[in-house]
Amino acid sequence: MDEVQILHFLKETPEILRRIDSDSRSEFQIQRELRKNYEDDVVRAALTLRDVRRKAFGKFSRASEMWFDRQGFEQATSEPVARHKAGRFQGTVYDFCCGIGADSIALADRSEVIAVDNQFANCLRAKWNSEVYQVADRIDFVCSDVESLCRRDGLLHIDPDRRQSHRRAVRLEDCVPGLEFLRRMTHEFTGGAIKTSPASNFFDKFPGAEVELISLNGECKEATIWFGQLAGECPYRATVLPSGETIYGNPMEFRTDVGAVGSFVFDPDPAVVRAGLVDKLCEHLQLTRLDDAEEYLTGDKEVTSPFVQTFRVEADLSNNTRDIRRYFRQADFSQVEIKCRHIPIQADAIRRKLPLNGQRPGVLIFAKVGGKSRAIIASRIGAQKKPDGKPSG
Repeated sequence: MDEVQILHFLKETPEILRRIDSDSRSEFQIQRELRKNYEDDVVRAALTLRDVRRKAFGKFSRASEMWFDRQGFEQATSEPVARHKAGRFQGTVYDFCCGIGADSIALADRSEVIAVDNQFANCLRAKWNSEVYQVADRIDFVCSDVESLCRRDGLLHIDPDRRQSHRRAVRLEDCVPGLEFLRRMTHEFTGGAIKTSPASNFFDKFPGAEVELISLNGECKEATIWFGQLAGECPYRATVLPSGETIYGNPMEFRTDVGAVGSFVFDPDPAVVRAGLVDKLCEHLQLTRLDDAEEYLTGDKEVTSPFVQTFRVEADLSNNTRDIRRYFRQADFSQVEIKCRHIPIQADAIRRKLPLNGQRPGVLIFAKVGGKSRAIIASRIGAQKKPDGKPSG
């Protein structure tokens, strides 16, 4: 059976998925049992769907009912991010390269949507997912190559494929459709949004557009390029979800002071960093940078803001292993979170050498301060993170 036939078979035979969900045996045992009654490709597809649905719980509120393939799930917009973007749209919206339908579903809450994808299996998954979210009556699905579709009577959302040949593209030129087509769309539609990776080379690619970097729970999820009537007046914006707070401006218009380590150190949200708005944030929160080459900020007053993680400074040491070990020998730390941005370190090797015989979690931040590498010992204010052996920041 081909992919579409398998999807229909799984849809019409839900007992396969129910059996998998209720079976606590190993995957090998489940496969062996199911293959007595079903073809191998059906069993593989069912197990894959089960696995992806489990992974999708953090991304979609109705993941257990949705239809995915691995690539479609990985490229799909998280539900909170999709709903945030959909707030700018109204009227008729084309969702080009709709994939499994995450953005189409969110757009359908406010708009009439034409969802377009060149793979029939994607259109099928997107349609079934829209039924799960009860918005199918507001979406028309079209299986077509978006470059051959001529209608332009509405707004546009497009998510170009960044995973051609199983490699994730970072350059917009390497997406499908590519940069030339995307630029043309900004002139042919009255307004819209281009979804791309926050790591992509979007800077200066779309004159007059607004680039919004969107983070969710501290992870920068995407760069949305707003154009035409949906673009704001400032070229860059950073939005943090779930709070929805946003900061915007022209990075070239802000310049902040560099100061010594104060009573607190602050780690800006990655959306703010990627949008180039660290100096704007300093002005907004009345903070200073540790160094021109660092995104870490400092100040003498505690700041509560969704744009930063806050750390109370306990010591400011030279980046010297002996000094750091001596401090930790006297400190009351039972575990340590290691953070850095621009200083090369081996977090696991450092952690192994630290005496951790205390009762509370600590934080070790490696950062440039006034041009010199320093080790800042601190405690996290707010929700604690369990160290994972990898540097963060």
